[in-house]
Amino acid sequence: MQQPRNFSMYGAVDLGARQAASKRKQQAAQSPGSQSAYVVEVTEATFNTDIVARSERVPVVIDLWADWCQPCKQLGPVLEKLASEGAGAWILAKVDAEANPQLAAQLFSALQAQSIPLVVAVIGGQLVDGFLGALPEAQVRAWIGQILAVAAQLGLRSQAEGAGAAQGDDGEAGAAKEQGMRAAPLSPEEELLGDPRFKAAQDAMDVGDLNGAANALDQVLQDTPGHPVAKAWLAQVDLLRRANSLDPAKVRRAAAERPDDPGAQIDAADLELASGQIEESFSRLLGLIGRTAGADRDNARLHLISLFEILPPKDPRVTKARGRLSSLLF
Repeated sequence: MQQPRNFSMYGAVDLGARQAASKRKQQAAQSPGSQSAYVVEVTEATFNTDIVARSERVPVVIDLWADWCQPCKQLGPVLEKLASEGAGAWILAKVDAEANPQLAAQLFSALQAQSIPLVVAVIGGQLVDGFLGALPEAQVRAWIGQILAVAAQLGLRSQAEGAGAAQGDDGEAGAAKEQGMRAAPLSPEEELLGDPRFKAAQDAMDVGDLNGAANALDQVLQDTPGHPVAKAWLAQVDLLRRANSLDPAKVRRAAAERPDDPGAQIDAADLELASGQIEESFSRLLGLIGRTAGADRDNARLHLISLFEILPPKDPRVTKARGRLSSLLF
């Protein structure tokens, strides 16, 4: 994206413009059926909820626009059309620059931009790419495809899960029901109450029966593919099984002697994570990804994403590592 050095847009914003923007926002709120479920109006007050938090589940594309901007009026309908076609694969977050000058100024500063329309993608809480101006639909469609590819590389959830999340907290259960899915649980404790197989898995882990725990969790996943709690627990069980099969001294020696060997570094990362050295484990694989290419790099990337599954998706260490991974891949 072209990045102009200076911006000086908001010195000219007057009270009349702010009032007009507020009126448009009120009109939009009074016509909730006028927009797609995959398009949200974002304000400074809702930025963290509607963009940052939501981007942990599904890519969010920010459209910074203004009512007086003619190119914005050309680009906006294109983005809204593509968001509807995506059906939850990504979310379009529209930010009225006049109604939200502080947020707009922050976006300009972060991207060293000075004009609108400004479009930027957010994945895992990180700004990953963007463009300025009203591009033709074909170019916008291609750019969206690149963003979805990056999201997949970073291990974001499936499009179906993203579509359910896009409905918001109130509509999440209904969207999941319509798509034949279970709504995402609020906590592991709630799932423990709902399915005795989780207790069986916990009991097996308590006595060191990792295979028994894995079997119980596999049964949950057979009935409910993609179940978030079962996936996280099974990832932990698989990590412990791998770590228990390794000789720590040999693994550390091999990792030191062969810094670019994916097998040696993956084993070392597993041992580090299993012993609670989370940041060290992630950094080891990120370093390997930065030094390698082709199949070696892809193996390291996929393994790192599998390790992300062990921690809660909003864990700051996962968020930080996803951001570093994005900068290495994009």
